Amino acid sequence: VQLQASGGGLVQAGDSLRLSCAASGRTFSGYVMGWFRQAPGKEREFVAAVSWSGNRTDYSDSVKGRFTISRDNAKNTVALQMNSLKPKDTAVYYCAADLNPLFRGVQLRRIYNHWGQGTQVTVSS
Repeated sequence: VQLQASGGGLVQAGDSLRLSCAASGRTFSGYVMGWFRQAPGKEREFVAAVSWSGNRTDYSDSVKGRFTISRDNAKNTVALQMNSLKPKDTAVYYCAADLNPLFRGVQLRRIYNHWGQGTQVTVSS
């Protein structure tokens, strides 16, 4: 599976940004997709995940209510809509795929088999 993340950029606090991740190489609809982020000097952390069908989602407490993850299996894409952005959201954002279709342990980095290259999001105050 190859994952290509895009949509990052420089925005001001309170703005919105939409990240997209395009997948290729395998049947996209069969696995869980997640977004993680990594700020300078910090470990990569979970942001959001969506089940293979799109009907189950999970979010970290820090983004709940502001971010929305969604997927389009027909287009092999997963998106992360980020609203009310804050400076602490500044990080490199990575999309990841878990080839196991079960929606379990989705906040754990180790369950994801494939990772995209990351896209930089910078939020200025």
